[in-house]
Amino acid sequence: MVRVVKSTIIDAPVEAVWGVLRDFNGHDSWHPVVADSAIERGYASDRIACVRRFHLQDGSELREKLLTLSDSEMAFSYCLLDTPVPLLNYVAHVRLLPVTDGDRTFWHWECRFDTPEGREQELKQMVSENIYQGGFDAIRAHLGEQAR
Repeated sequence: MVRVVKSTIIDAPVEAVWGVLRDFNGHDSWHPVVADSAIERGYASDRIACVRRFHLQDGSELREKLLTLSDSEMAFSYCLLDTPVPLLNYVAHVRLLPVTDGDRTFWHWECRFDTPEGREQELKQMVSENIYQGGFDAIRAHLGEQAR
């Protein structure tokens, strides 16, 4: 099983970052690889077990299911249901914590998944850099634009 763990500090209050990340269907407004997204069956994006169907900029379609969501802990988890990339049994967890020195946010993002033998490093790098680091950088830009 492959494990990816990434964390960063965002120079914005934890409530501002949570306000963006909490919307399980809002990643198309800030993540550069997501072209569009919709929650299936018209469910609310904070309903446990809701499924988001989205397309990447390259046209690939993915489906992810919200497993947990806690406003008090500023955390959620989700799993991949359908993906063109062999990230099998993929489950991810996101957690935010306040950094009181400067009113900033600590963001922890991790996942575990299986993959075909020989592709572990390639897919670990793809998730770590394209998805997670790309998400960190995109939230920084998104919140910077909102502040202006």
